[in-house]
Amino acid sequence: MNVLQVLAAIAVVIFVIARQLRGEPLRGKRLILLPAILAVIGFTSLGKGGRHLTTPDLACLVISAVIAAGIGTAQGALLRLEPRDGVLWARMPVYGLWLWLALVVSRVVMTVVAVALHAPVAGSTAPILLLLGLNRLGQAAVVTPRALASGVPFAPEKDGRPFDVRGALAGLLGGSGAPPPGAERPARRPRPTEYPGPTEHPDPTASYDRSAGDGLRDPGRRGRRGRR
Repeated sequence: MNVLQVLAAIAVVIFVIARQLRGEPLRGKRLILLPAILAVIGFTSLGKGGRHLTTPDLACLVISAVIAAGIGTAQGALLRLEPRDGVLWARMPVYGLWLWLALVVSRVVMTVVAVALHAPVAGSTAPILLLLGLNRLGQAAVVTPRALASGVPFAPEKDGRPFDVRGALAGLLGGSGAPPPGAERPARRPRPTEYPGPTEHPDPTASYDRSAGDGLRDPGRRGRRGRR
């Protein structure tokens, strides 16, 4: 990873912290897709420049990934969700900065450990984007179920269209969100107020029964009519 990539990672962290402290509409793409893309870019950059992962590298990277994702889940639990203008808003309290500090300190400590174990890739700046993406995915793993359970919709994206969070999760998990081809649809139950139409009557020549209507009339009126 070059200096520009390091500066880009620092800029992303500052941008995320500033928006979280101020509060922002919760959007699905920023919550799920962007961290996933960041993690993929960081993972593919590990092998660039002729670098080869050794056993100490893999051990240090796994430990670093678990720490980063664990801090992300704590950040997701700490994030405050509230409805505002009909959509979800997310805001991090000020004391949530301690978790960001813990993330930075853990990275520094793991860098020292990796250098001591002769793990050149894990001790370099190459895993920063990967760990940052895993940290954000750890937060998304906690925030997404909370947001879906709240019943308040996500904020629309920049283009004004809503983002299908459930569909995106189904795609990431390898599902399509649709029922399997062999699944049978449940039979339609008739509504209690559903009556047969004229063409469904068993006797098309049936006429209106006047005696049934006479039973709903006033008996006294019938008696008066009989005395005339």
